[in-house]
This record gives sequence, structure tokens and C-alpha cells, in this order.
Amino acid sequence: MTDLGATDFDMTGYAPASQPKPKAPTGGPGLFVSPEFDNAGASEAARYDAILLTSFGGPEGPDEVMPYLERVTAGRGIPRERLEEVSHHYLALGGISPINQQNRELLAALRAHLPTRGINLPIYWGNRNSAPFFADVVKQMHEDGHTKILAFVTSAYSSYSGCRQYRENLAKALTETELQGLVTIDKVRHYFDHPGFLEPVADSLAAEIRELHDIGIKSNEIAIMFATHSVPSSMGETSGPVDRRAEMQTLAAMAPAQYGEEKLRAEGKELPWNDTRSSGGAYAAQHLAAARAIMLLVEGEFGGGFASSDRTAGRQVDLPSWSLVYQSRSGAPSTPWLEPDVNDAISVAAEAGARAVIVVPIGFVSDHVEVVWDLDNEAKQTALAAGMRFARIRTAGTAPEFVDGIADLIAERLAAPAGAVGVKRKAASRLGPWRDMCAVGCCPNARVELPVVAEG
Repeated sequence: MTDLGATDFDMTGYAPASQPKPKAPTGGPGLFVSPEFDNAGASEAARYDAILLTSFGGPEGPDEVMPYLERVTAGRGIPRERLEEVSHHYLALGGISPINQQNRELLAALRAHLPTRGINLPIYWGNRNSAPFFADVVKQMHEDGHTKILAFVTSAYSSYSGCRQYRENLAKALTETELQGLVTIDKVRHYFDHPGFLEPVADSLAAEIRELHDIGIKSNEIAIMFATHSVPSSMGETSGPVDRRAEMQTLAAMAPAQYGEEKLRAEGKELPWNDTRSSGGAYAAQHLAAARAIMLLVEGEFGGGFASSDRTAGRQVDLPSWSLVYQSRSGAPSTPWLEPDVNDAISVAAEAGARAVIVVPIGFVSDHVEVVWDLDNEAKQTALAAGMRFARIRTAGTAPEFVDGIADLIAERLAAPAGAVGVKRKAASRLGPWRDMCAVGCCPNARVELPVVAEG
């Protein structure tokens, strides 16, 4: 499998938009509510003077591939031969990751759309692992007169690689530029269950289900797999805020069974993954919450004529069954990682009689290398070899709903000072909205404790 990361390669692991029309709630507890929320830990003043689009980065030519991979894996003891193996996936795409161009398009869309929401702040773009690097961009922002920065990260979930590592990287950028104490950087809250992130995915999924129905493939012959980057089991269990881990463990344990899993078990066959796998803790709980909200939206797209496939709700299953799967595992084979792998799950579904699989890359904001190689290449080949039809749903990317959702996240932070209560925040599940600031001890670095920005 490809050792690509949370937003392109992570060995720990992971046209201007128009104003969208708001969707009507489709029912179900907690769907598209805007609850009262304690803005705990926010900065002293909500008067930010610039926005930083923050992302993972990727190579933009063959000569950049190996230096990029070496930066991503620095200090982790990954053999060079393994990096060379992974480099071929990039080279097959011309040595170019799509992520930087997608960020340029997102940057343009935000610059066009935010003023329509009354947000007239300059927007910059910086990367963790490729130019433009965080330190260079932060220095430029300071030279341009900006001292209070609000960062939007192209990672929707709370986890070490998806959140805390970015906050470590931004703190390091302030130290390297000697701007610590002169510039502050906060980040918007996690948005895995924000309607703007979920709606475009649900629209694409509903369209694909209709297309399969139109060619005679029934719902009970379709396996929907929500895919995200695998992480070590220990990282999944320690993701999220400390005070919510027990709640998250319970919710993660409510995951639907994999398509065909029960059939194989009844036949006495061995599953290709560990039957005693970790629940995945807060990491899995967040992805399951997003998947359930999307399935409720899909139900609404069909006019309410279908019931959700969430087995924990005790409802009749009329939509295709769905499950959470993982991809792009890396690291030592002896270390437990979250399972099942998407390719194993596809093989099980095929053996159980599924005629089609729809993969939904819910763990990713954009169609970067992990999506276009690990899913569009490897997972697709697994499905085709098993005689199944394969479809992959596009990510939120630069969809108008997503761009407007980012505007929501920025606007709510501009609206209230620290400690303000009563700010409306959109969320589509019982898990959100989360705090503006990450709690102390949230998503710890298992190797070494490092300074971070935006904690309180």
C-alpha cells in the first residue's frame, strides 16, 4: 500500500464559488442544528487581521519527489528504499501531487466568496512540507503588517497528524522567524460534521446510487465504504480531547458491520483483518459521525423514501449498507493499525455477492495523491479484479457549499471574543461543534511533547 499521509503523505498515520443555496434539514437527531456553544479558550479578541490557508503540500515535479518524501518522514527511520518505492506513485502522475493546484483553486474561491459574506481580510497560503513553507509565509504576513492570524487547515478531524502536528509546525514557524510573542496564530475548529463539508459529498453519493439503480444494480448489491487514512490504534484511541475519550470509545464501538462480514463469519471463514481490532476511539467516532450524517442527507435526496443504513438506529435498511474502512497504512507490521483496509473490505464484499462498491474518501478534503493513487488505482483494481463495478465519490474540494462552510467557520470566530456564550455554530451530529481552541493534552504527540499554537 502507498505510504501517503493525512493530506498527501504522512508516515504517522494520514473557478470562484457562487453562493450556495442552503439545504433543508432531512430529519434525524442533531442534524444541521446551530446549538449554543461556549467559545471556551478563544483568543482575547476575535479581531483577526489575516487568514492563513494551511495545508500539507506536495511535489510539483519529478525532481521534488524525493526531497519532499524525505521532509515528510524526517526522523522516523523510514528506509530510503521504501521512499523510492512510494516515489513511483508520484512519478506515475508526472511527479506532481494535485494538492497544491487544488489549494490555489480553493484560495481563489475563498478570495472571491468571503467578501460576499462581509469578510474582507487578506488570505495567504502555506504548506507543511513544500513551498510555500509556513515559516516563509508567516514572515511575509508579519512584514505586511499582520499580527493576529486565523488559520484554516485542510484537515477536518481531530487527530495528531490532522491537527496537533499542524499546531506544532505553526509554533515552530514562529520560533524560526523569531516572531513568537509578536504574532499569534489560532485555527478554526474541527469541521468534520459541518454541513458545508458533508453536503457536496452526499450529493455525489446520491447521484452514484441512482446511476447504479438505473443500470439494474439493487441497493442490497451495493457496498458503500467511507474511507479514511489508517493510523496506529494507539493514536486513534488518544485522538480528541481527553474529557471526551470515554464518550468517543462508546460511539466508535457502534460502527456498522462490514459488508459481507457476518456472512463470512457464519460460514466459518476467516476475515482478512483482525477480528478484535481497536474501536478507533475519537478518530473513528468522528468519521462515523460524518458518515451517518451523509447517509441521512442521501436519504433526503431520495425524498425520504429510503431509510438510513445505520444499524444502530434500528431502522429498516433500504439504502445500500455502509461501513468505515481505512487506507494507506504505513509503519512496522508489528504495530496495530486501524482496520479493515479498503482492499480487504472490497474483497470480502465481493465474496459476499456485492456487484458494486462506492468508495467515499470522507477522511480527505481534496483529491490528492492518496485519493487518486490509493483509491483510484489500487482500490479500483481490487474491485475490478473481483468483478465488481467501482465508483469513487469526489471530495468537498472547492464545492460552493464547502467554500461557504469555511466562511461560516471564519465568521463565527470573528463574531465573538473569548468566553462568549451564545454564538451559533453549525454541526450535523451529536459530536459537534467542537471547541474553538484545542484542549490541553488533546491528540498528544507520542514521540515528544512540542510547543503548539492555539491551545487553552
